[in-house]
Amino acid sequence: MYKRVRLKDTVEVPPEELADVTPRLVKRLLQEKLEGRMDEDVGSVVSVVNVHDIGEGTVLPNRPGVYYEADFDAVTYDPQMQEVVDGNVVEVVEFGAFVGIGPVDGLLHVSQISDEYLAFDAENQQLASNESNRTLGVDDAVRARIVTKSIDERNPRDSKIGLTAKQVGLGKHGWLEEERQRRQATTGE
Repeated sequence: MYKRVRLKDTVEVPPEELADVTPRLVKRLLQEKLEGRMDEDVGSVVSVVNVHDIGEGTVLPNRPGVYYEADFDAVTYDPQMQEVVDGNVVEVVEFGAFVGIGPVDGLLHVSQISDEYLAFDAENQQLASNESNRTLGVDDAVRARIVTKSIDERNPRDSKIGLTAKQVGLGKHGWLEEERQRRQATTGE
């Protein structure tokens, strides 16, 4: 879930930039420091959007810069348990598909995609069913539910998001459209 949140953080202003400590400078330094960082409380910081207040600078012994506490708004992405998300498949591997959801990727394990057996087709980078001839490949749009979440603040790339697409209303967008058309044909709606 994307959120706009108000945060406080401390930023170091290097000596060469001390002559002009402005919200614009502090915003740029906060962006360099925080964007892409994962935090367990707020999720992944997508963008620092507005600096509201810059506190008094603090000098620390043996440090060349001056440290300012800033109050600012940021857009964050915090995946919530049981949240339904839409994303695109970014990679297909033997054990499933990685789906880009916001600034992170979630794993849609092969057992969580369909009740049908899906075989890995390495040549075409897809998972394929022999029963229905359905395939799931790179760039396919998918709707899934978040079922597991393990955030690694130190190494955001090591964070793990587990997805499922086995419930009604979840799966590859093309499959969902086929189901909708089939229901309309049988009910006459």
